[in-house]
Amino acid sequence: MESSAHDALKDNTVIVVLGASGDLAKKKTYPALFGLYRMGFLPRDVHIVGYARTKMDDAEYHKRITSYIKIADNDAEGKEKLEEFKKFSFYISGGYEDGPSFENLNKFIVDNIESKYQSKERNRLFYLALPPSVFIPVAQHLKEQCYSKDGKNRIIVEKPFGKDLESCRQLLGSLKQHWTEDETFRIDHYLGKEMVKNILVLRFANVALSSGWDKNSISNVQITFKEPFGTEGRGGYFDEFGIIRDILQNHLLQVLSILTMERPVSFSAEDIRDEKVGVTLLSR
Repeated sequence: MESSAHDALKDNTVIVVLGASGDLAKKKTYPALFGLYRMGFLPRDVHIVGYARTKMDDAEYHKRITSYIKIADNDAEGKEKLEEFKKFSFYISGGYEDGPSFENLNKFIVDNIESKYQSKERNRLFYLALPPSVFIPVAQHLKEQCYSKDGKNRIIVEKPFGKDLESCRQLLGSLKQHWTEDETFRIDHYLGKEMVKNILVLRFANVALSSGWDKNSISNVQITFKEPFGTEGRGGYFDEFGIIRDILQNHLLQVLSILTMERPVSFSAEDIRDEKVGVTLLSR
């Protein structure tokens, strides 16, 4: 079905989190999904399906995905919302490189969720919280076995996009063979942090700061990255990609570009992107 990237996924939407047992999913993806649900930003009749190699029942799955969701002891409304969130969150295990596993995933979605919908629309959003090494086989199997023919489809890939420029181009080129540009979203979750988003406002909406934000007033820029945890549970990932590819060439480079780019023609995503590209070209 042809669709625009600006079409909203409204009713009857299934969000599939691939890599649901991993570090990124439990620390970032599921807390973000719960926050969207609590604020009323998820589509009506939404269902979330976690998919990963790890075998576990729904109880263990719910324990994992809620372990990083923070709710105060006296927040009765938050606790109630969390129980509602669990009720429409399911889990199924399977491999990332074999077609039958994705056929089982599709069957699970149809039999347990979509068969109960009143309307014919079937929207699906696939979130790949996975290492780039499996992006292509997963994207291909999702298109061949799990693509909805009766609604809108979206695929979201998380950084890092390959190990270097060549592998990034190869990865994105392979994605285009299976998914259109309108259906594909590339994500760096650091851009969703409030402090990072507010840098643009701080720089360009504050006359006092913007007038002096140049080489004559600023001698150097230092970006400090700190986390309260180590590589636990992610040893294999870091052995393959390392801390520079995981943090420096995406998260911190995004922050650097926002701090140092020129004022964009407008604050549309395209114009901001163009100014960021200008910074990275000058930083070579």
